Parts: sequence; C-alpha cells; structure tokens
Amino acid sequence: MKFTKLLTGAVLALGLATTAMAQDKTKVGFVFVGPVGDGGWTYEHNKGRLAVEEHFGDKVETVFVESVAEGPDSERVMTQMALNGADLIFTTSFGYMDPTINVAKKFPNVKFEHATGYKQAENVATYSARFYEGRAIQGHIAGKMTKSNIIGYIGSYPIPEVIRGINAAFIHARKANPDVQFKIVWAYTWFDPAKEADAAKVLIEQGADVVLQHTDSTAPQAAAQEAGNVVTFGQASDMGQYAPFPRVSSIIDDWAPYYIARTQAVMDGTWTSGNTWDGIGAGMVGIGKISDAVPADVKAEALLLKASLADGTYHAFTGPLNKQDGTPFLAEGEVADDGTLAGMNFYVEGIEGDIPQ
Repeated sequence: MKFTKLLTGAVLALGLATTAMAQDKTKVGFVFVGPVGDGGWTYEHNKGRLAVEEHFGDKVETVFVESVAEGPDSERVMTQMALNGADLIFTTSFGYMDPTINVAKKFPNVKFEHATGYKQAENVATYSARFYEGRAIQGHIAGKMTKSNIIGYIGSYPIPEVIRGINAAFIHARKANPDVQFKIVWAYTWFDPAKEADAAKVLIEQGADVVLQHTDSTAPQAAAQEAGNVVTFGQASDMGQYAPFPRVSSIIDDWAPYYIARTQAVMDGTWTSGNTWDGIGAGMVGIGKISDAVPADVKAEALLLKASLADGTYHAFTGPLNKQDGTPFLAEGEVADDGTLAGMNFYVEGIEGDIPQ
C-alpha cells in the first residue's frame, strides 16, 4: 500500500514537473503568407523561425501556419494560435495588419509583431526592412547592364513598400543610364509562380532585358533563363540556384537577429511595442553575391553604393527629385524623411504609367 502511494506520488510529481517545464517554454507563433518552400519571402522568415529554435533550444516552442490568405482567414489562424498558448506571434505580411490589431485586442497578454505595417498597439509592434536600399543597388546594376534600355519590374500590390522599391530602382537605374525606361506589370499576388512567370514573359516580350521583381517565387528567374540574355535579381532570398546568370545578385532578408532579440525580450519581460525599420547597415537587408556576369567596374560601383548606404553617408532618396507630374519632391541635397517614405503613393519623375488604385 505504501509502495503504491509512493509510486502514485512519484508519477504525480513527474507529471507536475513535466507540466511546469512545458509552461516554462516560451511559445512563438508565425503566420506565413506563402509556403515555407517558396524560395523567397516566406522561406527567409521561416529561416528566422528556425534560428529562434536553434538559439534557444528547449526554452522555446515555435509553431507556424503557411499559405495563410490575407483577410479573415488570417484572423482565424492568429486567434487559434493565441488560444493555444502562444506568448508571441509574428504576422509576416502587409495584409495581416488589421487582423493583427483585431486579434491583439482580444488577447492583451499576448505580444504581436506585424511585418511591413504601420498600425501599433500596446501589445502590437511593427517591423520592416529598408528593402529600397537593396533596390537602389539593383537599379544601378540594371541600368549598366541593359542593352535595350528597357527594364521590367514585376510588382505585387501597389502599396508604399512596393512603390518605394520601384522608385529607388528607377532613380539609380536612370543615374547609371539616362536612357532607361521602366515597364511595370502588377501581378496582384505575393506568391503565384504561374502569374509571376506570365508577368516576366510579358515584360520580356515588350523588350525588357532586365527584370526585377517584388514577388516571392523563382518563376521569373526560370522564365528569364528560358528566354536567354535576360538579367534578373533574387528577391527576399538569394535564389542562387540561378547564378551566375540570369540572377546576377539579390536582396536577402535576414530576420533571424530580430526574431531572436524579440523572443528574448518576451522571456525577460522587457518587450515593448515600437517600430523597427533597419537596412543594410544593421544587416536586416543583405546583398547577395554579385556574379561575374556583371562587369568588374559595375560590380565595384555597386559595392561602393552598398557601403555608402550601410554607413549612412548616402541616402537612396536624395534630391534633386521631382514627383511624376513634375512637382518638386526633394531639393538638391535634401533627403526623404521616414514618414514620407512610409506612406509613399507616387512615382518619381520619369516613370511612365499610373499607380493602380
């Protein structure tokens, strides 16, 4: 009888200890707009999630849901994560902004981090990267490498983040080559290989021999490879399987340090809401290896541009610049402020066509 009681007590103690260990773990959730194998945006966010696991070991548990549509479905996914005990939830696409705010109101003890948005709350922080710095470097290389003087650009959605990128690329392509024209195709998707491939083919048919993209799959790289003699750039991740050509460089998003730091803050009880917007200097934006398909002098110029953006001696939006309609945007030497960049809803002078409404 005594042995049975001892055994029962030991089992109970073990169960309580196991429960306590489980409760001690910080649970971190991730909501992804694409599949983790997209080779671009979601792939890099998932690398950040895996870095959290590697860094903290058994102190954390991470969960994720991939290919979550922006809108009501994302709100359902976030709600379920919160109900399942998540302490911190990263929502990794612009269209999750309002759903994040809505769910955060219902779970004031859960911390939320929304990527690329601008709405905050006491338990909602925002974060993004200065992708436009990478676009400036791509624009310079593109302007130097085009022979047709036509550069194609695949846009996802006409939101400030994408418009900033188009402008930054165009400004620096024009500086490198005053004869450059941009042709823009809007895919209205973040990840849809078929649509992205079609967009690339349309641009190539219109004479583009350089194609930039703000969509997440490698389909434009494949379309360019098939066409031959068309230059591309990796988006969000290196897409190095297409190097040294057509992919001649890339913008790489490195979320791991941020995800680790914010998870640590939740563990320490020091997490606060705020906005983080880092670029090349802080390492949140990386520039993939510039391949030998790029002439040595152009590569050297691109690396100098990267260095000046990183150390802050140069800003990608420096005047004189006009808006598309010819009205002044920035005076000689003037630099765009973050508020203007965050809400950018206009093209700079020289870009043809209208921004879809």
